[in-house]
Amino acid sequence: MKGIILAGGRATRLYPMTLSISKQILPIYDKPMIYYPISILMLANIRDILIVSTPLHINIFKNLLGNGEAFGLNFTYKVQNEPKGLADAFLIGEDFIGKENVALILGDNIIYGSNLRNILNNAVNKIEKEKGAIIFSYHVKNPKDYGIVELEDNENIISLQEKPINPKSSLAVIGLYLYDNDVIKIAKTVKPSKRGELEITSVNQKYLDLKKLSVIGLNDDFAWFDAGSCNNICEASSFVKSIITRSNFQIACLEEIAFLNGWIDKNILKSSIKKLESAEYGNYLKRYL
Repeated sequence: MKGIILAGGRATRLYPMTLSISKQILPIYDKPMIYYPISILMLANIRDILIVSTPLHINIFKNLLGNGEAFGLNFTYKVQNEPKGLADAFLIGEDFIGKENVALILGDNIIYGSNLRNILNNAVNKIEKEKGAIIFSYHVKNPKDYGIVELEDNENIISLQEKPINPKSSLAVIGLYLYDNDVIKIAKTVKPSKRGELEITSVNQKYLDLKKLSVIGLNDDFAWFDAGSCNNICEASSFVKSIITRSNFQIACLEEIAFLNGWIDKNILKSSIKKLESAEYGNYLKRYL
């Protein structure tokens, strides 16, 4: 399975912070925001990752992440000239995806939970074996602001809604999606919504109509942040800081995940430590090694 991270958009809700920089470069406590979705794909054992961003910001990500060698990854970069909706990722990434299945994660999504690796790997294995699509849900207080999934018996999907005026549930569809290769064909059939965007909800609805869509609910053992507002960025940073300072355990430490996965050796890890040794992040890696 391959992975796509959408790191584009104008992030107007974060002005003036994002007038000259990508939202996904902003810090969530001690590391760039984009480290967090990258770490989710790494936990799912996905190594080939496409990063989609704007013409203005794409080189920032190239300078930050390079070709991915330091993390045992293979990064590809493509430009989205203007925001056209989440489903546009599959049209931009068609050549990158090829004949593989694909995971899509939004560049401002932060997910944390102790059993996350197992959940992700089981979901990937299900797509590889059974095909179809998997979405993830999380209870929210403001369902009008999100895509919503309505369930029967907490399992079977009844309906999907995109930012509804009258939500049928409080289960938000978070920005992590797994699809079989048919998603490219399906995305090509999606028509722009009233907002003028190719909605990911339309893609998910196609899979639901085909009875090929399932949902994994993340319960209270997990934390999910949609870091698209100043308040959410502050809340996510406070959460990450709390975990790190209380447990001395890093969140979204890409070098650590790569080393645990066997994707990099001690020499590559030592090179990263040398580059980062003046920061606490580097000191953590030094203690870890």
